[in-house]
Amino acid sequence: MAVYLIAFVLFAIDIAKRSANASTAAGQLAMSEGQLAASGSGGVATLERQATDAAAPRYRFERVGFALTVLATALHVGGVVLRGVAQGFVPWANMFEFSLTSSAIIAVVFLLLQFWQDLKFLGVYMTGFVLIALGVGTVNFYVPVKPLPDALDSYWLIIHVFVAALGTALFAVGAALSLLQLLQARRESGAGGRGLAFLRTLPNSVRLENSAYLVTVVGFVFWTFTLVAGAIWAERAWGRYWGWDTKEVWTFIIWTVYAGYIHARATRGWRGARSAWLALIGFASVLFNYTVVNLFFKGLHSYSGL
Repeated sequence: MAVYLIAFVLFAIDIAKRSANASTAAGQLAMSEGQLAASGSGGVATLERQATDAAAPRYRFERVGFALTVLATALHVGGVVLRGVAQGFVPWANMFEFSLTSSAIIAVVFLLLQFWQDLKFLGVYMTGFVLIALGVGTVNFYVPVKPLPDALDSYWLIIHVFVAALGTALFAVGAALSLLQLLQARRESGAGGRGLAFLRTLPNSVRLENSAYLVTVVGFVFWTFTLVAGAIWAERAWGRYWGWDTKEVWTFIIWTVYAGYIHARATRGWRGARSAWLALIGFASVLFNYTVVNLFFKGLHSYSGL
């Protein structure tokens, strides 16, 4: 956690420096444009390019923060493996183990997505999210190693929960991109203040929206498999595919929200703020399912170990 914390601080410093540099570059551009207008000479396009280049360097804080995130993730995955060895089975049978494993999967997915496109600008969000999940799980949900309940002693535990964690990780990234999309669109419309200057160094709102959509679609595929696998496991364990258990209902609610998001964007032309808000509502449903449903609703899925 200490390594994640240092990485989080460095990513936060990187955003602060981006904001400062972007504000300075924008001010220089405005002054230069005024001088050019007064002199009647050209060169505005060159000035815009220079301002953009000055506002978007790869700061060393981002590089060091990302390197520390790689180190923290390696240590995190090592902790998951050791817990699994001590358990003698996959380490996600209770809330502590699921917090430990799912936060590790989120970190790994964030790192792997860098091979697709550069998303290091999400570093402060991703490391902060992992820190909260890992910290809350460790402080509030810790339980010692103990035998699995009979209902969980199945290979479906490996498949069902792991795929659900993958879907959750992709939804988390999609939500981060959607949030930045809303902020970027606000800045592009002229409503953003100086505090959003760092957005000048990030992709435009359309690109952020397209990236969020692609990540969310892949997450939706995993979540669909989670729903199907859960039904099959329920039939094996309890003799029915669907029983309106609270966890089953909320898993379906999440699936419905994201299905609506994909359908509305693909066929109804919902672009911009409406699609972003749907993605954020979907991720809020995921968080509600993970926290409130797991902790306060009783049912056949009550294996928190608390």
